[in-house]
Amino acid sequence: MFRRRRPLLRAAVVGGGAYVAGKKVAQHSAEKSEAEAEQDDRIGTLEQQQAKPEEQAKPEPQAAPGGPSVADQLQQMATLHEQGALSDEEFATAKSRILGA
Repeated sequence: MFRRRRPLLRAAVVGGGAYVAGKKVAQHSAEKSEAEAEQDDRIGTLEQQQAKPEEQAKPEPQAAPGGPSVADQLQQMATLHEQGALSDEEFATAKSRILGA
């Protein structure tokens, strides 16, 4: 006997299967890229945390550019102390202020 085929139904089933497979691949790809972005953020945060102690360890120069250097200021204070213009206590205070301690 003559069988009637249903091409429209077959196309719908094949198309629906392809749609579901494509959607699953897109979802998997989005999850993977989201996980990679999260990992990049964590790595960036760790790198910043490790960089901060290095920045804090570097002492900043005490003298302004063009001004007398720390050694010059200490020499001047020592000279004033030897001349008697500064007491021992005043010299110690000035020295600690210049050295930043």
